[in-house]
Amino acid sequence: MAETFKAVVVDQRDGGQVAEVREVARGDLPEGDVLVRVAYSGLNYKDGLAVTGKGKVIRAFPMVPGIDFAGTVEESGAAEYTPGDRVLLTGWGVGERHWGGFAQLARVPAGWLVPIPEAFDLREAMVVGTAGFTAMLALMALEEHGLRPDALEGHEVLVTGASGGVGGMAVALLAHAGYPVAAETGRTEAHGYLHELGAASIVARATLEEPGGPLGSARWSGAIDTVGGAILAGVLRTLAHGTSVAACGNAGGLAVSTSVAPFILRGVNLLGIDSLPTPLERRKVAWDRLARELPRAALGRILDRVVPLGEVPALAEDILAGRVRGRVIIDVNA
Repeated sequence: MAETFKAVVVDQRDGGQVAEVREVARGDLPEGDVLVRVAYSGLNYKDGLAVTGKGKVIRAFPMVPGIDFAGTVEESGAAEYTPGDRVLLTGWGVGERHWGGFAQLARVPAGWLVPIPEAFDLREAMVVGTAGFTAMLALMALEEHGLRPDALEGHEVLVTGASGGVGGMAVALLAHAGYPVAAETGRTEAHGYLHELGAASIVARATLEEPGGPLGSARWSGAIDTVGGAILAGVLRTLAHGTSVAACGNAGGLAVSTSVAPFILRGVNLLGIDSLPTPLERRKVAWDRLARELPRAALGRILDRVVPLGEVPALAEDILAGRVRGRVIIDVNA
């Protein structure tokens, strides 16, 4: 069936990269088992890098960015899904090497999708999106390495980059589970927002970026780091003995200047969280837990705004500049 649809397309032109809203033919979609009528996508930090060309995110041109989306199955060649099913996709190279969520239609392999839990409507599922999924994977990893609310020995659990999407979700999930949460942010105007999400205390970014010896005072019973770079190094130096940090971001840089002292003398664990290739069963467990454990009030606080497809190129600059708090959702049909 001949049809065109709107999409943000990133292409190369005159030696540079251009992002613009275009009409695209359905026949131009990549191969896949399932055709999804997209309702919402999220604007994440990686999307900002892809749209602006400030990061080597896109692997082939032209590309439709958008690393997550929620929508309804329109056509399916897979037994797992039938037309009308509500589905969500996070990761798997969508928006990088396979056309992603900034479009009204998407065609993907069935194994990349996960059914949306009944507790969420399409918009709520996308407010959670990659950010909430990643935060839950980080919490699961910490718990699997011994984190429990009754075994904190007086220390808080730290969340870095807490005013961002993953950070805000992590604060809300940890607080709801009974953990005392310290939220790190470089934005003083976000303090009230973080307390509303459940943070017991606020940590200034400068205190973690300060240079120091191989070890500092033990302050944290665990941590979720969404920043990387100097912040992650500061976290590693100040974790309590036998605890872990789940690291899932690199906005602060890929280089981490630390020593082996935290690992040998305090026995800390560095847990890498990559949401892209998570096996289906673990994805389902994470989404089932999100449906049960993420407070609905937190969704409203974490959602910064819902914007139409045409605003994506401008907003990509804002998210890279740190001018976005929480989650920005793209209504691709607005």
